Amino acid sequence: MQEKKSWAWRLAEPIVRAALLSTTRHDWIDGENIPATGGCIIVLNHVSHVDPLTAAHLVYDHGRLPHYLAKSGLFRNKALGAFFRAAGQIPVERLSKNAVGAFDAAVQAVHEGKCVVVYPEGTITRDPDGWPMTGKSGAARIALETGCPVVPVGQWGAQQLLAPYAKRPDLFPRKLVTMKVGKPVDLGDLADREPRTVAVIQEATDRIMDAITALVADVRGEPAPGQRFDMKKAGVRQIGNPNKREGKK
Repeated sequence: MQEKKSWAWRLAEPIVRAALLSTTRHDWIDGENIPATGGCIIVLNHVSHVDPLTAAHLVYDHGRLPHYLAKSGLFRNKALGAFFRAAGQIPVERLSKNAVGAFDAAVQAVHEGKCVVVYPEGTITRDPDGWPMTGKSGAARIALETGCPVVPVGQWGAQQLLAPYAKRPDLFPRKLVTMKVGKPVDLGDLADREPRTVAVIQEATDRIMDAITALVADVRGEPAPGQRFDMKKAGVRQIGNPNKREGKK
């Protein structure tokens, strides 16, 4: 472990590890593709509210401390916010102009040699069969700005422990969580393009999502859909529980 652990990590790590080992079995595939040192971005699909913990387990087991781009609502409680900041997590105000602050913080973290974890979909997948959706531009923009390795991960199984937007986990029997780590996504030709247009950023985003989707297909042992689910085209909510009616508590 190259990066020094803060008090928050020393407190949380044994508790979270014990909870995960008691409720999940894990299969880490090709974890050596996670760089041992230096700034990098880990990008993965999002299937459950619990998968940030299982992803942290993967990254931590391979010698890195994960720094997440996390929704700002988690930081509003003073005690919880202080804990997340001490653990090096980065608040994001989704669908807001203030998200630029998270971009700057993520770029700085990468330049400092940290491992930043990004969910390019921006939320738990709305695809009816759980496949990765179209991606947002954050991970691509950070990668093009820093030139750091972008390491894709395809994961499956965490949704069996806690289904999307479920209030209670299904603890028994232990669930198998599989994560396959790919080789860094090649964005070198795009990083050299000037100006950095919307089309360039979209191409980088598509390459990232293609890599993640291919890994998910490998893990699931079945072909991915020919077209990724697009929340805007489908007219579904981009944040929050898509099954709740607007204004309903």
